[in-house]
Amino acid sequence: MTVRTHRLPNGLRIVTETMPGLQSAAIGIWVNAGCRHETEAENGIAHFLEHMAFKGTARRSALQIAEAIEDVGGYINAYTSRETTAYYARVLGADVPLALDVISDIVLNPAFDQKEIETERGVILQEIGQALDTPDDIIFDWLQEVSFPGQSMGRPILGPPELVSRFTREDLTRFVANHYGPGQLILAAAGQVDHDAIVAQAEQIFGDIPARPGQVVELARYSGGERRKVKKLEQAHFALSLESPSYRADEIYSAQLHAAILGGGMSSRLFQEAREKRGLCYTIFAQTAAYADSGALMIYAGTAGSSIRDLSHVVTDELKRLPDSLTDAELERARAQMKAGLLMGLEGPSGRCERLARMLAIWDRVPDVSEAVERIDAVTRDDVASFGARLCETAAPALALYGPVSRAPDHESIRARLAA
Repeated sequence: MTVRTHRLPNGLRIVTETMPGLQSAAIGIWVNAGCRHETEAENGIAHFLEHMAFKGTARRSALQIAEAIEDVGGYINAYTSRETTAYYARVLGADVPLALDVISDIVLNPAFDQKEIETERGVILQEIGQALDTPDDIIFDWLQEVSFPGQSMGRPILGPPELVSRFTREDLTRFVANHYGPGQLILAAAGQVDHDAIVAQAEQIFGDIPARPGQVVELARYSGGERRKVKKLEQAHFALSLESPSYRADEIYSAQLHAAILGGGMSSRLFQEAREKRGLCYTIFAQTAAYADSGALMIYAGTAGSSIRDLSHVVTDELKRLPDSLTDAELERARAQMKAGLLMGLEGPSGRCERLARMLAIWDRVPDVSEAVERIDAVTRDDVASFGARLCETAAPALALYGPVSRAPDHESIRARLAA
């Protein structure tokens, strides 16, 4: 497999990976613009813009956008995250030029028709309402808010209804002007792709767009705190986070292995102790979230209201116990899981395409997959144990609770238990 990169004079970056033997390809545009790039008054606009991209351009109606890709058997979609908005398609190799034409059209030429804005506003408000009615969704927004309070990094991707209800065509146009310059775009493709042909087409589409400076984003400052909402639900939803490394930090692999050992699967400590031995919950897991300048270890579980205190004690006790009792067998199992997850996720063009864009955004190059495997293999038991010990010693917990949670300890009690 061959990875090739190219940068246009205006700053747009192109990265491709040819995968021999495939008949299909994935192609997309990744924009360095997510909810952390929004002002407080703009919260939710990056996601609104993602929706509007499919509602028509100067050349195509919303139906024509969908038909252009689906007529050739492909699919097209998009997503918004905290740091990125992505527009992508999966098609047969022969249809890559068509897919690039459609994706670039919706990114560069959205019509922002007023009638469509009002229609999509209603759709997004329904999406927000659905999230608010889904406790194990909304609790992660609350956890993010108390982890990074008063900051763009802590605001919800969907935005609050009162702001979404007020966004105008001018607001959307201004956000595009500020954050969709060629220097904020990465064009990535993987599968049956021709790098030179994609570069040539990209030069025709993007080459005349003038370069413009990117916007400075607010640095993330992990703080910790608590949000609790007592409500009559069947389950008490418990979410805890502790500060973890950014994805550029040397310790990121130690943090990810620690999370896998703690709560990464059925053999993990939290699953075995909380579910298998004590029957306290059905779902429990731990995972890391990594950003450009910070990150978080996040633990989630759902339990009965009468068991919420016991569950929180299991979580804190397992966090404290792990550094001193970590075994080589646990580390090797987590290492195998992490490498398998990485490699299995790259067997298709969509996973490869996503990785190309992400690596180029982080490192301005695409490291070989073997580099990641080597870094995972280089983590020692002492590395993971030291990370886990510092996590407890310096803990500033963020806690989100929803449901029959009146018996749950507060975040200061959890901090004290971890530090004891």
